[in-house]
Amino acid sequence: MITIEAIKSEQTKLAEMIARFEAQIQSKRIVTIPRIEIELHDGEHYAGILLGKDGTPDQHLILLPGEAESVNWQDAKDFSAKAGGELPTRREQALLYANLKEQFQENYYWSGEQHAAYSGYAWCQSFDYGDQDIISKSDKLRARAVRRSNRAPPC
Repeated sequence: MITIEAIKSEQTKLAEMIARFEAQIQSKRIVTIPRIEIELHDGEHYAGILLGKDGTPDQHLILLPGEAESVNWQDAKDFSAKAGGELPTRREQALLYANLKEQFQENYYWSGEQHAAYSGYAWCQSFDYGDQDIISKSDKLRARAVRRSNRAPPC
């Protein structure tokens, strides 16, 4: 038998379901990645997209051709500048490891970041096991250069 209490109870349940559904819709975030074309020059490799602090796509990372072997940190920075780029940041090195590991020797590579507390040290990335560490800037490691693109999408 249908009673007014049973109908009100079902109506309350339905109202709660509607409220939960509306909250779900409002909490969803949509990230739009616009269509973009990035010109790669001979020997360059597209590494991927980096997110900004707000979690939205910020810039694209391109690995430049060439490699310096057995260079200290300053020489690695000079090599990168001559190649038309910069040493990658630690975040960028993690992206390079994730997406382009095969483009690197199984060795440590300089990042462009010096250690915040120890000015005589800089960060490096292993392309063997993927770890990051600090090492004296006078030590000899490998280096690769990157360039960044944050071009607006085509109209």
